[in-house]
Amino acid sequence: MAGKIRSQRKGKGSPTYKANSHKGKGAVQTKNAEITGTVTDIGHDPARTAPVAEVEFEDGEVRNILAPENLAIGDEIQIGVSAPIEEGNTLPIGEVPEGVPIHNIELQPGDGGKLVRSGGTYAFVVTHEKDGVRVQLPSKEFKKLNTGCRATVGKVGAGGRKEKPFVKAGNKHKAMKARGKQYPKVSGVAMNAVDHPFGGSAKPGQPKTVSRHASPGSKSGNIAAKRSGKKKKD
Repeated sequence: MAGKIRSQRKGKGSPTYKANSHKGKGAVQTKNAEITGTVTDIGHDPARTAPVAEVEFEDGEVRNILAPENLAIGDEIQIGVSAPIEEGNTLPIGEVPEGVPIHNIELQPGDGGKLVRSGGTYAFVVTHEKDGVRVQLPSKEFKKLNTGCRATVGKVGAGGRKEKPFVKAGNKHKAMKARGKQYPKVSGVAMNAVDHPFGGSAKPGQPKTVSRHASPGSKSGNIAAKRSGKKKKD
């Protein structure tokens, strides 16, 4: 009898496919207030690719934020509409000039930041329009946002993270395990027929797009895909 396929083991949610969340520093969000804070520490967070800065605010609250490039311990950051355009300061994107690099962008005013949070990434304001602000994301995609959505000025730290090669498979394995992902990952067509629906041949031998209601043993590939094939260019 065949064993469980990889998608079934993932669905079960065993420790093999879970990230070690207890090692992380927790939530990293911008404070929703007009306030000033001082950076007290900058450190590595195993749960993310960007460094995290510990900030002590005027009201006594200590909170973690994403550390932009050139931020140092002892620096002062400001949050609010009146904050100057300096690295580490957070203000509404409606107040940010065009071409200034920004990160940790809110999708809705007050949500603490959802976009552009990976190490070394940044976006920038393209145009200010009557009904919003158009921002270009690291993927080169343009997104229109509310002028009240806030963002932090500067690029996220750890910009050279991808420049250093892993060299050894063990280093890659540990980096992937920290995020709950397996490495190395064997393709389905390289397996035996008893181990995967695509196994036993050089090709899948069946459509890769499967129904949401397919049996667990055959639910591999593109599950409940809205579309398949190459997208036609206009």
